[in-house]
Amino acid sequence: MKNKKLGTRFINLLVKARKLTPIERLANRVGYMGTAFIMLSPYLLPYDNIGVYTYLVGASLCLPQVWIAKQWNLVAVNLNLIIGYGIVFYKLI
Repeated sequence: MKNKKLGTRFINLLVKARKLTPIERLANRVGYMGTAFIMLSPYLLPYDNIGVYTYLVGASLCLPQVWIAKQWNLVAVNLNLIIGYGIVFYKLI
């Protein structure tokens, strides 16, 4: 039992407890919706390229979440999605 307490205290030292601001909460919710669009997109590509649209929407919705969290590697991934599927979208028109 004492071992578990020590482990819990150690984990609590590693995490800073704070409340999210309203903009962070909103960005998180929108980001989760964008992630769902991105997860769904590969399955929709064969159907008249609907997946291209959902990739663009999903990446656009995920961008604020990772920008606010300052996760710059994911910002780069989302920008890459937007640019890449933007080119595909442009060629479809």
